[in-house]
Amino acid sequence: MPNRLADATSPYLLQHADNPVDWYPWGEEAFAEARSRDVPVLLSVGYAACHWCHVMAHESFEDPRTAEMMNAGFVNIKVDREERPDIDAVYMEATQAMTGQGGWPMTVFLTAEGAPFYCGTYFPREHFQRLLFSVSQAWREDREGVVGQGQRVVDALSAPRILPGAQPPDAAVLDAAVRGLEDTYDRSGGGYGGAPKFPPSMLLEFLLRHHARTGDPAHLNGEAAQTRGTALEMAVHTAHAMARGGIYDQLGGGFARYSVDAGWVVPHFEKMLYDNALLLRAYTHLWRSTGDALARRVALETADWMVADLLTPEGGFASALDADSEGEEGRYYVWTPNQLRAVLGDEDGAWAARLFGVTDGGTFERGTSVLRLPTDPDDPDRYARIRDALLRARAERVPPARDDKIVAAWNGLAVAALAETGALLDRPDLIDRARDAARLLTDLHVTGDRLGRTSRAGTLGPSAGVLEDYADVAEGLLTLHAVTGEARWVHVAGRLLDTVLERFSDGRGGFYDTADDAEGLFNRPQDPTDNAAPSGWTAAAGALLSYAALTGSTRHREAAERALATVTLLAEKAPRFAGWGLAVAEARLAGPLEIAVVGPAGDPDTEALHRAALMATSPGAVVSRGDGADDGGIGLLRGRPLVEGRPTAYVCRGFTCRLPVTTVGELVAQLAADGG
Repeated sequence: MPNRLADATSPYLLQHADNPVDWYPWGEEAFAEARSRDVPVLLSVGYAACHWCHVMAHESFEDPRTAEMMNAGFVNIKVDREERPDIDAVYMEATQAMTGQGGWPMTVFLTAEGAPFYCGTYFPREHFQRLLFSVSQAWREDREGVVGQGQRVVDALSAPRILPGAQPPDAAVLDAAVRGLEDTYDRSGGGYGGAPKFPPSMLLEFLLRHHARTGDPAHLNGEAAQTRGTALEMAVHTAHAMARGGIYDQLGGGFARYSVDAGWVVPHFEKMLYDNALLLRAYTHLWRSTGDALARRVALETADWMVADLLTPEGGFASALDADSEGEEGRYYVWTPNQLRAVLGDEDGAWAARLFGVTDGGTFERGTSVLRLPTDPDDPDRYARIRDALLRARAERVPPARDDKIVAAWNGLAVAALAETGALLDRPDLIDRARDAARLLTDLHVTGDRLGRTSRAGTLGPSAGVLEDYADVAEGLLTLHAVTGEARWVHVAGRLLDTVLERFSDGRGGFYDTADDAEGLFNRPQDPTDNAAPSGWTAAAGALLSYAALTGSTRHREAAERALATVTLLAEKAPRFAGWGLAVAEARLAGPLEIAVVGPAGDPDTEALHRAALMATSPGAVVSRGDGADDGGIGLLRGRPLVEGRPTAYVCRGFTCRLPVTTVGELVAQLAADGG
């Protein structure tokens, strides 16, 4: 019989609706029940594509004996971390403080007031059952100690956090951040740190912007081994290593969430929208900076995968594909030599095995291998034919499940990435997909100046937007305006950013992750560091900076600069976790450059000037496009007429412009002179 999760909109909660556990969704009803029964709360947090969440569900939450213990001794709450990132954030901080590590599923025991007193992540069934018994016993026999432990955690995590005051990063700070990244760079495998290794999406953007601003020397012809890695070297090497590794789906395109090893060989197979949106934009920008053919191919394949596998009927993009299929992690993606021969025949099968690194011993479990592409094939036509045959054969397998909820922040990232990729790589269909997703966000998720976080099947979910939703949606809409010239996107972004300033500000230049009228938790989350996606704090700074450059708003620019002050400290202490803030700081230092293009839509000269503007590599350059008569309420277009009736471009900083130009050659020369 279904439990209280049966009416949820979250696919993750619905996965648990038939558990024998008497799950509650997060809410006052659950805590009131805990107070009435005088029992602790057991909070379980996960997400639909999480492999170990499935494992714990099968082992424990579907097990009648374990469920009986949970129901008897606790009020049990299940939370989708993607739907309620605020709940996840505050209890993950407690978990990390208590255990020194975090992850999902997250298992937290709380008092009826919401104070955590024991935390962990995945527990095998026997261990979990012993833990349930021990916690229940401690609750009955040592209530004072249990409650005291919870209060000490709350007190420690709720203490005021005042980051040292500073100015936004200057050139010296940004140069030092690159040197700090050099010191931790994996010169063999690319990226930073060891296993598990995550795609450094935001750092790639910072490194490309730093190179564009400074022109740091690159040693891409075999000299890198004898030199300290430059920003561009680190970006190119890492991007190539990931694209050739198992973390990248060599058949279908798109990236897995992370690699379980340091060499990008074996992925954790779940594929997340946010990872792919961020990496799509990074590979497109790498192509823009260098003309790199591999970056172009990977960008287009990733965009096509997003559209093929994540696009929903409503026009948005689903959150993720599961790691598992048929109850096994990675089963959909891995191959054996015999499977290759069965699809391709002996000769082509053997060639494909050598090309993709598929061995009898395997690189993954059960003697299977993850496909990699260490070098380009010597026969491109044969490769294309074999890849197509394997992709068709894989389509006959049982596919991973899809979490089809729409998350506002991640769709904002997708809008930005698809719009730019479509414009730069001549794929107008991708611009159309970005516009469709933006319409879904603005028509369904946005109500006045407020934003809902999730929707599913055209129905808005119950969760309020958090800071990253406002910031990333604004970023996406501003980027879509740059590509299309449609003014409406700027105006919606402005409303969202005004809400950021009015409801998320901490009064010290930073931002909270939740609005001032959000549900109160034991601690109001606030974090300027990146995780798998940009920090809401620095994403807001970036969107505010771009909006100010488009509109001339001093208020928004000053807010961006105040928010960037904390990046100066992070650049010194932890540059690996400040990539987006560093990228935004590069944009501030560069101006950012403002480029206005005016001319009739569809006119070849207008289109050529617009494309040249979008190809500018100056960090964070903003582009606006109009017809020269109606500025659409966009400050950058105001007073920018056509020159002698011809399509015209204006290159500006702080609304102070160079002489207008009417040819692509003149525009490119001005951009080059201005670092673009």
